[in-house]
Amino acid sequence: MLVFAAVAYWKRDRLRATPAYTAAVVFCFLYISPFCALGSALFTVRIVHDVILTTMLAPLIVAAFRAEETEISGTLTVWTAIHGLTFWLWHAPPFYEGAMSSDGIFWLMQISIFATAAVWWIKVIRSPAPAAATALLATMVAMSALGALLTFAHRAYFAPHWLTTQFWGLSPIEDQQIAGIIMWAPASLVYLVAALTILYRSLGSRAPA
Repeated sequence: MLVFAAVAYWKRDRLRATPAYTAAVVFCFLYISPFCALGSALFTVRIVHDVILTTMLAPLIVAAFRAEETEISGTLTVWTAIHGLTFWLWHAPPFYEGAMSSDGIFWLMQISIFATAAVWWIKVIRSPAPAAATALLATMVAMSALGALLTFAHRAYFAPHWLTTQFWGLSPIEDQQIAGIIMWAPASLVYLVAALTILYRSLGSRAPA
C-alpha cells in the first residue's frame, strides 16, 4: 500500500482520481482485509482473489496512471500468451504450493500475475477492436479451460488446503470444484462482457451520423 501511495504521489499530476481511489479500495480488500487471510484456508477464496487482481485491480491501476499511453514492446498475441501462461503456471500445484509456503514466492506470484495482466490490459486498450476482442475471448477460453480442469478433477490437487477446508464445511475436493466453477463461469464472463462491449462501441463509432 505504501508503494502504491508513493507512486500515486509521484505521478499525482497525471493521476485519474476515480480509478485511483477505486484501485486503493480494491487493494485494501485484497491485501489488508481478512479476505486475504481467508485465501490461506480456502482455494476458492484464493481463486477469487487472483481473478479480482487480474480483472479489476490491474485495469484500474492502468487507468489511474494513464498507463495505456505507454508504448510496450511485444504484440498483443504475445502478451495474451504470457498472461495466460503466467496465471496457469502459478495455479499448477507445485508452484502454488511454493507460493503458499513462502512469503517471498507468494509476492513473486502476485506481482507477476498483476504485472502481466496490467501489460496485457494496456495492449488490449491500445489495439483495434477486433484484435482486442479476440485477445479477450482467447483469455476467456484459457480461464474457462483451467476452471473446467479444476471442476472435473478426480482428486484435490492443492496440498496447502487439504487440512483447512473442513472448518468451513467443505472437503478439499469440494473447495477445488467451487473454485473451478467460479473460474469457468463468472470469471470468464468478465472477458466476454469486455469483448462484447468493445465490439459494440466499435460498431457504434462506425455508424453514419
